[in-house]
Amino acid sequence: MMKNRNLLVGGAAGDDAGVYRIGRDRALVETVDFFTPIVDDPFAYGQIAAANALSDVYAMGGRPLTALNLVGIPTDIVPLPIVNRILRGGAAKMKEAKCMLVGGHTIRNPEPIYGFAVTGLVSPRHLLTNANARPGDVLVLTKPLGTGIITTAVKRGLANRSLERRAVGVMTRLNTDGPELAKRGLARAAVDVTGFGLLGHLDAICRASRVGAEIAAHTVPAISKEVFGLIAAGCIPGGSRDNLAYANQFTEWEGATAAQKTLLTDAQTSGGLLLCVSQKHLTTVLKLLGSLHALCAAVIGRIVRSSKAHVRVRA
Repeated sequence: MMKNRNLLVGGAAGDDAGVYRIGRDRALVETVDFFTPIVDDPFAYGQIAAANALSDVYAMGGRPLTALNLVGIPTDIVPLPIVNRILRGGAAKMKEAKCMLVGGHTIRNPEPIYGFAVTGLVSPRHLLTNANARPGDVLVLTKPLGTGIITTAVKRGLANRSLERRAVGVMTRLNTDGPELAKRGLARAAVDVTGFGLLGHLDAICRASRVGAEIAAHTVPAISKEVFGLIAAGCIPGGSRDNLAYANQFTEWEGATAAQKTLLTDAQTSGGLLLCVSQKHLTTVLKLLGSLHALCAAVIGRIVRSSKAHVRVRA
């Protein structure tokens, strides 16, 4: 890759988005994300896809500016009114985020895919990455876990409507906490928790920051207690199983149950932010997250000194 001093965050960093400086106090945050339907409601699917794509910008401390639709549709299977509902869901969430939808591209595809390319703005002084965690930092999570398990249960007809609505509510919530914390200098590092699960994304922080981490599994919130019943029933997506197999390579388990291990590695869609917060800012951060109506502000562990990326999980 060609070196450029204005490239503040590139693909090699394993971060949530790329960041390119365009002025002394401004940088572009650029990301792209799309996926196949995970819920039956087309409008909700559009909303989730938008919130998920926007989350990468928020996780970097940025504010979204413009977005492009990315659509793949099997035109012989999915009728135009359904496509329109998907697009309306995405547009509604973009409007909520005050992000201008400026166009997009559509192709024929064997199965539906939908997502966005999003561009945002951030001050380089307020930029959040996965590479600035320090020993002693507290780990704070802003959304409960379990969307992968619940959406798998929905596909199998094992989740009730109430639980499905709760999961959709989590996935459609915007992670606007990120830029609010960043501009106040209250978070040291951040990632959004998505397909690699909580431990996978925590591992990314540890590798980039050259630290280790400790997690107390009982402090990590689930969307509902029903999630553990679904785990017992085998409603575990393939991606989550892969995540656990990978996590076993860098995680030391100390009494964690099989269900806790599954929750901590469950592949999330449009999950919350995992924040690294210095101890002196913790009270302020928790109060701010409360005032912003974050779905949770769970203190789940801390960053520790380590000669290699390593996570210890206690029950």
